[in-house]
Parts: sequence; structure tokens; C-alpha cells
Amino acid sequence: MIEVADIFRKHGKSYLDKYLSKMLPSHKKAICDILKCRTPIMGGKVYYCTCCKKYEYSYHSCGNRSCPKCQNDKANIWLEESKQLLLPVNHFMVTFTIPEELRDLARRKQNLFYSILFKASSKTLDKLSLDNKYVGGKLGYIGILHTWSRTLIYHPHIHYIVTGGGYSKDNDKWNKSRSNFLFPIKALSKIFKAKFRDLLQKENQTIFNSIATNTWNKPWIVNSIPVGRGDKAPKYLAQYVFRIAISSGRIISLKNGVVTFKYQDSDTKQWKIISLKAEEFIRRYLQHVLPSGFVKVRYYGLFASANRKLLSKVREILGCKKLESKKKTKPKKIFKCKDCKKEMIVVSIIPRYAVLNNKAPPTNHGVLNNIYSKLSA
Repeated sequence: MIEVADIFRKHGKSYLDKYLSKMLPSHKKAICDILKCRTPIMGGKVYYCTCCKKYEYSYHSCGNRSCPKCQNDKANIWLEESKQLLLPVNHFMVTFTIPEELRDLARRKQNLFYSILFKASSKTLDKLSLDNKYVGGKLGYIGILHTWSRTLIYHPHIHYIVTGGGYSKDNDKWNKSRSNFLFPIKALSKIFKAKFRDLLQKENQTIFNSIATNTWNKPWIVNSIPVGRGDKAPKYLAQYVFRIAISSGRIISLKNGVVTFKYQDSDTKQWKIISLKAEEFIRRYLQHVLPSGFVKVRYYGLFASANRKLLSKVREILGCKKLESKKKTKPKKIFKCKDCKKEMIVVSIIPRYAVLNNKAPPTNHGVLNNIYSKLSA
């Protein structure tokens, strides 16, 4: 199977030769981390099977959220933790999208635009939720930032899982929404656009003045669909939470400097094939690496950490179990023998290779050595 790391190993140097001076620190780090992930440079453990009398090496992961190898298990862990927040009500997926005219600016000013995208969309949901025509109460909702289309085109948007109803403080009760309708799309779009415009003008007048007036005159794309009750809703969202721009399983080949991968057409649901030059593939991949420290999953309304007491009260109204305060514990990873499937034991620790003071990795990692020397220059 072709991996993203294979593409970086083979074509990373030529990409850096052209674009290193323009690259963001987070992009450089992503390349380094993905190349090191689960290699001897990261260190690891040696396991022994007492049944088959054989040894296996397991190297540490890099932990970078843009690395395809490091995101597989996190969605399941998040899903288990989120069950504490769930309510036995209908939920909706509401999606807010930045229009095409703003995407080039958003790519260059990511922290600014992503923060405003979260603020404008969440304030839109809060405003409409308090309207007695729709909910008349406080919602619970979780937002996840995405920046890509299925062909890796830059396409910033936020998916929210939203409760189909809200808590009314005035009546001290749960106001239920319709099962197949939460808010009118036109109202969502209009309010979202206005709030985004006002926030951008407040945060950066210079950037605001550079935007064409017709950007604020056209409708902005917002979507809302029902996604089921209870734990079905976060399962729907879990597929988005730790997904990256493309998984290695979608990459078909890497030949003659061309990457070929498959994607599912959003309209027909049919799988299609696309081929890109390796450098273009790397460019598209890296533009979805988020700024360092940026929080891509956020909790609002009843699900915000500051509203745990109110959430407990709502759960009581809806006849749910009380919220349990559990400490987060990392599940023990069991390493099993590939042949007999029995648990193997750790017999040795492999130390991590220290990359300090611009020191390159071991000489038997020639490609990585080349890339490190460039990134450290």
C-alpha cells in the first residue's frame, strides 16, 4: 500500500527545493513528523511471543494530527468520552461554509478566518435557537473544522452536531424541535454572513476593505440535515472528528512523479479516480495542516464545559442518568502476535533518536537526512 509518507520520501526534497522559504512552520513539522512516524528514529519497544518464540518491533507514532497513521484509534476514544454528553433527542448536522471568494485570504490568514468562522456560526445557532418560532431554548452542539473537499481542494467549513431542541430557562423545560426541521436555511445563511462580515471588519479592517462588495451580496452556503437520535449522532460526527484530508487507503499508485487516488463523488456517490503531480499532491495535502495549537473540535451551549450543571439538570428533565465525572485514562495497548494472536510481552525498550541542535537523523535514513538538513538550514 502506498502511504503519504512514501510520497514525502520520494518527492519531499524537490518540493522543499521550490517552496521551503514560503512554508509555514506547521507544514515543515508535519513533513518531518509523518516521515519519522513509526520508524526507528521514534524509538519503541521489542515484544516477545512466548508461544511462537519470536520477536516483533513496534515503533512509536509521531502524534501529529495531520499524520494518517496517528488518527485511526482517536475517533473511537472520542466517541466513548462523548457518550457522557449525549441526550436522547433528535440531532441535526448543520454545516457552515466560507464562500470561494474568501478562501485565498483564509488560507493566508488561517488563525483569523478559522476563529471568525467558529464565532460567526456559533453565534448564528445561538441567535436562532432563542427564537420561540423554532426552539426557544439553549441548544447543545459540537463543532468540527474541516478544510478540504474530496479531491483535497481548499474548502473551509464547520460541521456541527446540534440537539433537536433546547432548554428553556423561563419555563424550566425542554423544548423539542420538529424531527426533520431545526432552522430555515435562508435565515441561517443570512445571519451567518452578517455576523462573519461584522466580526471580520472588527478584527481586521484592512483585510475587510480588500474584499469585493458582491461577496456580501450573494447567498452563503449553509446546510442542515437530521442525523438521528442519541448515540447515532456522535457516531455520525466521529467520522469527521479525526479524519484527515486523505487516508493512505485511498492512494492507488505513485508512478513517474504522479499520485493517483480515488474519491467518492458527493452527488452520485460513485467512486472516481484523480491523478496529480506529486508536488501538487503535497501542496494540496499541506494546505490542510492546521495552525499549531488551533482547537478544531469545540463544544457549545449545553455541551460547553462551563454548563455541566445545567446539562445535568437537562438530563434529569429528559430522564437520563446522571453525568459521571470520569478521569481520562489512556487505554492499555495490547500487542498481539500476528501468528497465534496471543498477547506479547515487552522485553526491551528502543530509545528515541534525539534530533537536537539541527543534528540530522542516522545516516541509514538518507532521504530524511536530506530533508532535515533543508528544514534546519
